[in-house]
Amino acid sequence: MIALLQRVSCSHVEVNGTTIGKIDRGLLALVCAERDDNETSANRLLDRLLACRIFADESGKMNLNVADVKGGLLLVPQFTLAADTRKGTRPSFTRAAAPSEGRALFSYFVSRARTLHPDVAAGRFGADMQVSLTNDGPVTIWLQTTP
Repeated sequence: MIALLQRVSCSHVEVNGTTIGKIDRGLLALVCAERDDNETSANRLLDRLLACRIFADESGKMNLNVADVKGGLLLVPQFTLAADTRKGTRPSFTRAAAPSEGRALFSYFVSRARTLHPDVAAGRFGADMQVSLTNDGPVTIWLQTTP
C-alpha cells in the first residue's frame, strides 16, 4: 500500500459541494491499495503513518507524531498513486488494486484508524472529490509497504 502524507494546518474533502471530512492540524493521507495488498500491508502502513514523527517538538525538531500533537487524520483514497509513468505520456494504473479490492482495503484502513486514533475523517472511495489543504512546512512524505 501507498500513502502520501502531508502535514497540514487544516484540510477538508468535498463531494458534490458538501464537506464529508475535515480536520484542523494533523495529517492528510492520500491512500492507495496496490495489487496483492492485504490487511497485513494495510496494518503495517497505518502503524507507520501513525508513528511517523513529522511534527516539531519544543526545539523545532521533527520528533512528534500525529497523536503526540493531538492532530487529526484525514484519509482520502487515491488510486492514481499507483501510476506507472516509466513509459510514454499516459500513466498506467495496472499496479493499483481492482476497485472492489481497493474499496475493501480502504474501508478496513479507515475502520482500523478509527480504533487507534481519536480524530479520523475520510473521503469517499470512487467519488469525484475536491481536496483542500494548507500544507504546513511544507512537509510531504511518501510511505509504501509491500504485502
